[in-house]
Amino acid sequence: MAARLVVSQEEDIELAEQDGREPCARSMRGIPGTPGFDGIPGRDGREGREGEKGDIGNPGSKGLNGEPGKPGDEGPAGKRGFPGYPGLKGESGEGSFPYQSAFSMGLTGKTTQASGAPIRFLKTFYNEQHHYDDISGKFRCAIPGIYYFTYHLTINGKETKVAMFKNGRTVAFTLDQFHNGNLDQASGGVILNLSAGDEVWLQLYDDIFDAGIYADTNNDSTFSGFLLTPKILSNPTDNRRR
Repeated sequence: MAARLVVSQEEDIELAEQDGREPCARSMRGIPGTPGFDGIPGRDGREGREGEKGDIGNPGSKGLNGEPGKPGDEGPAGKRGFPGYPGLKGESGEGSFPYQSAFSMGLTGKTTQASGAPIRFLKTFYNEQHHYDDISGKFRCAIPGIYYFTYHLTINGKETKVAMFKNGRTVAFTLDQFHNGNLDQASGGVILNLSAGDEVWLQLYDDIFDAGIYADTNNDSTFSGFLLTPKILSNPTDNRRR
């Protein structure tokens, strides 16, 4: 019996060695225990090697505009530039002499007025303000001031004496002594101080002189006048004839 038991145990051991398992009593394990607490963190490891440089990334989106900065200090003056091109011509401005009065008249033929009546000049060279009246033959002052009057007359056939009048009083004379076979010229000029309403005209001075004042397509006889300096008064009652 004892021999069989020994043999049987040896066989069991042999079988166990053959299949690599422990005997039944040893192969049974106990219940796993409860996990232990976490251990203390270990020390930092050594720094690793520097890695290779990566590829350039894509540009990012545009950011918002920042607030404007404060104005900087004024910089030094730059060098003088080249002259620019001339500008366009501007519109015509108002004249610096707003008061205008002028006339220039001529005869259309031989005068027929007798002495004592103004010579009527009917040919108009300039009379824009209509201050010369071709019906009466007189210039009537509308703007008080200093005026210049002049006349240039062609004389044909007879001696002629012409006078310039202001308000019925003579201010200048011209006598032409005619020579047969020629056309003569008689002229004169005067500066007058006029008030509004004053009248100036030309006429034959004396009955003993016949009218020899002449004009045709080749010869003119003219009477002209224009304002030199206006005399505008602040008080209208001061604008009286003198």
